[in-house]
Parts: sequence; structure tokens; C-alpha cells
Amino acid sequence: MSYLEIDGAMGEGGGQVLRTALALSICTGKPFRITQIRAGRKKPGLQRQHLTAVQAARDISAAQVEGDKMGSTTLSFVPGEIWPGKYHFAVGTAGSTTLVLQTVLYPLLLAKEESHLTLTGGTHNSFAPPYDFLAHAFLPILGRMGPQVTATIERYGFYPAGGGQLTVHITPTGQLNGLSLTERSEMVACQAQALITGIPEHVAYRELERVAKKLKWSQECLHFCPLPSDQGPGNVLLLIVASEHVTEVFTGFAKRGVRAETVADGAIKKVKDYLAAEVPVGEYLADQLLLPMALAGEGEFITIAPSRHTSTNIEVIQKFLTVPIKQTQLTKKAWLIHVGQ
Repeated sequence: MSYLEIDGAMGEGGGQVLRTALALSICTGKPFRITQIRAGRKKPGLQRQHLTAVQAARDISAAQVEGDKMGSTTLSFVPGEIWPGKYHFAVGTAGSTTLVLQTVLYPLLLAKEESHLTLTGGTHNSFAPPYDFLAHAFLPILGRMGPQVTATIERYGFYPAGGGQLTVHITPTGQLNGLSLTERSEMVACQAQALITGIPEHVAYRELERVAKKLKWSQECLHFCPLPSDQGPGNVLLLIVASEHVTEVFTGFAKRGVRAETVADGAIKKVKDYLAAEVPVGEYLADQLLLPMALAGEGEFITIAPSRHTSTNIEVIQKFLTVPIKQTQLTKKAWLIHVGQ
């Protein structure tokens, strides 16, 4: 059997190389072998959330897999037919449910029937897109490309306790449509949500006060959001910026020993940088849009300077698909990423 050979150390050398390879292997039917999995991380090899992603990819495609064990740095994957249906994928830790979803979402978008997923583990941690990013930023744009995907949070799961749960319903499409996101337009709405549980409430209030002071957002835009005590401890500040054509979500996660004002300042800087760049698509949304546009065979968006993560994702995509992906600098702060001819 002929395998596509993937170097897991390419680019930023993280788990995205594996997740993109798994998704595209199922979508294209091309087997692959990956070595040096997550070589760029302090703990290389498959950790719990990555192993769950591999197992989820195996389950939805009746794949033949070798190397699917904790700590493995080499994996071979031979996909079969895509099997839509009802699945439960449990990370078992605070590992990201949204990253596991990222692995199986695209094949299930192209399946013949609907799917319903339950994912348990982390829903909010600083190394993955949180649920709110999916709900407000990514899934609405994905819906404009053809499929309908709804995500509901049943229980929040913060690092390190985890224990969160998402449910996702996928109504597939036979073919994804291309999309152009080259204009943001003016901001039409904004809100700051300070989610908190198991941590003194004044932390959330101080974060919101900082937002009001530095972004000049009105009190109507500021939301104190206490969560049930059994869903923590945890605190995240969500800054949601809605424009006519796109909504972006920026986050700040509380950390032990870090002041509330410092957490807020980090998220506020992301908002200011995004607005100053006058682009519709931020750094993390750029990563998410690449794969569906590549599967559609066309699409484009204007974003900030592509991150190493984005460049690595492009490199993996082009291992599986022949669709051209071109990056062009337009201004000092704006880049056009064009997918297709």
C-alpha cells in the first residue's frame, strides 16, 4: 500500500499537523503515515486529546490504524468509508473537545446523512478555540458554505478539571461552496462576557472594568456571567466583536498568580490589533477557514500576517489536495489568502 508520508515536525510541529492529516485522509481516501508527532512540543507524541482525535477519526471511517497509543510518535492511518451517525467522544481530561471536533467535522460535512456528536472534556482552555469561538465566529461562516452545524454547550469544562460537554449536530452538504471574506465593514455590536466559577467574583468585575476603561465599551456591552459551582474552578474573559460580514472572538484566561487586569489587557490588545489592521479575519479564524475552503476548491479572505500555525496548516493541506493556496501581502498589516485558481 502506498502511504503519504507526513513529517509531524514540519512548521510549528504541533497537533494541528495530525488533525488536518486525519481529516483530509478521510475526505480524500488517501492513507498516510506520520512520524515525529508533535515534535515541537515539550511532551511530544500522542497525548490524551490527540489519541481521542485519532480514535474518533477511526470510528467515523472504519479506518485501519497502527500506533494509536499514548506517547506514540508514529502513526499509520488507512481510512475506509465515512460513517455518519451518533457518536460520543470522551477526552477524559481537560483536553480540548473543540480540537477533537475539528478532526471529524469535515468528513462528516461531506457524509450522506446527518450526524450527532457528544464530546466531553475541556471546553475552555488557553491552547484551543473555546466553544464561544465556534458558536459566534466559525460555525456561522461555515453555514454560508453549505452545511448546517449547530453546537450547544451542556456543561463548561475549564483547565485543569475538565468535565465539560458539547453536543454538535451536523447536517451535511454534498459539496462545500467557496466564500469570499475581503471586507469587514464597521463594527455593529460588541460584548464582553466574564465567565467565572469557583473564583472570587471581584476578578470578573475587575476584568469588565478594564474593558470599559480601555475599549470605551458601554455598560450595556459588559456581562458578568457566573456559572454553577460544580463547573469550575475557572474564569475566561470573552470579547466579541460583530461586524456586518464577520464576528470575531478574543479571549483572556485566568491563571494562578496573574492579576485580573493583566488577563483583561491581553484580550484587549488582541481586539485593538484586530481593529487597527482593518481586516475581516483574525489569526485563529484564518486557521479554521483554510480547510473548508480547500475542500470547496475555492475561497479567499483577508487577514493579518499569517502565523506559523497557518503556514503549517497550508503545507499539510497541500500534501493531500492539489488546490493552489496563495498568500499575498496587501499592506503592512493585511494579507490576502486565496484558495483555488
